[in-house]
Amino acid sequence: MSNLEIGVAGIAIALTLIALRVPIGIALGLVSIIGISEMTSMRVAWGMISATPFDFAGTWELTAAPMFLFMGYLCTTTHMTQGLFHAMRLYLARLPGGLAVSSVMASAFFAAASGSSVATSAAMSRIAVPEMLKHNYDKGLATGTVAASGTLGSLIPPSVLLVLYGVYAQVSVGQLFMAGFIPGVLSALLYIAMIMVRTKLNPSLAGDADVRSTWDEKWDAFKNIWPLPLLIGSVLGGIFLGIFSPTEAGAVGTTIAALIAFARRTLTSAALREALIRTAVSTASIFIILIGSLFFTRFLAMSGVPAAFSELILGVSTETWWIILAVALIYLVLGMFIDSIGLLLLTLPLILPLVQGADLNLVWFGIIVVKLLEVGLVTPPIGLNVYVIKGALGKSVTLSEVFRGVSWFIVMDVVALLLIVLIPALSLYLPQKMF
Repeated sequence: MSNLEIGVAGIAIALTLIALRVPIGIALGLVSIIGISEMTSMRVAWGMISATPFDFAGTWELTAAPMFLFMGYLCTTTHMTQGLFHAMRLYLARLPGGLAVSSVMASAFFAAASGSSVATSAAMSRIAVPEMLKHNYDKGLATGTVAASGTLGSLIPPSVLLVLYGVYAQVSVGQLFMAGFIPGVLSALLYIAMIMVRTKLNPSLAGDADVRSTWDEKWDAFKNIWPLPLLIGSVLGGIFLGIFSPTEAGAVGTTIAALIAFARRTLTSAALREALIRTAVSTASIFIILIGSLFFTRFLAMSGVPAAFSELILGVSTETWWIILAVALIYLVLGMFIDSIGLLLLTLPLILPLVQGADLNLVWFGIIVVKLLEVGLVTPPIGLNVYVIKGALGKSVTLSEVFRGVSWFIVMDVVALLLIVLIPALSLYLPQKMF
């Protein structure tokens, strides 16, 4: 077999192993080691194994990922996110579809703090969905709102996906954070607009949720959630004003979260221990996938597959619209079956050479990729967030009801994606090659 044939066979085997539920990092690593040993020798493969993990683990920018994870887990274990939906409900319930609008806002804050779409969906499905169902909201609207809103944390910084993309693509994480903020907020606003229009045209979707509250109740609710806006504002403000780098922001955010929790007397040894354990487990999982993807990158580079793939795509057309369309199809199809981090690191070895060959701006393209990953989390037949919500709610809703509800939000995601592609200024950084 030629090196190119070995590379193509390696991709097919890796996808098969992932479909069989072999951990992504292990699948990529095994395929890469065997593939490199076939193309060269086992000695070369072992040399890669001995050198790559240590070189990669010393990457300074990568320290932001575990620190942001730790910050998010601290917020959860010390109850900073507690009462978030209740507060949004009091402030926004008078709007058409107020409880669903409140869910979008609460999920956006929660996702920004935790950096995890799945964690946000799991938490909000137990808090917001039962409240909406109690007020006779349409089951599709209630569950679809939470499933889609959980994905907002992928773009609204601090985002672990943006950190990983920045490290892998060797672009500024700070620029990615600034570029992702407006598209993330835009997505949330499109969700809210769609909810308000639908419930205004069809009031039965929003049931009987006439929530009345006094200013004293609103103030009491705000006193329970003020730490979260303060924390997120401090981290983003420090990055945008250049006070500290995105890499340092993870440590700063963790410190602020710990100080707030200490001041509120919720920083117990049990909460700290749980946050540390969760961070260690998540970091180990991410690093294993990252190291496996680095092995896979070297394997594919030696096989010549990225160059052949780029020639295949660019041979059809070198226009930006065609490249974006081809990449979108890849992510939308694979996003139905593979989680966001795994899919990102699985595809970047193939996609980045194509984008660099087309001379596209990597920051702008990174925002498009992360938005596509968001859509994959709710796309049938296997939208991970949808199954998380179904698992949390059990028999009270059906999968068809959740997918029916989330379809409206997928339409809004497509609108947001088109705006990001057609108006690159939304991401603050114009691409080097325009239409």
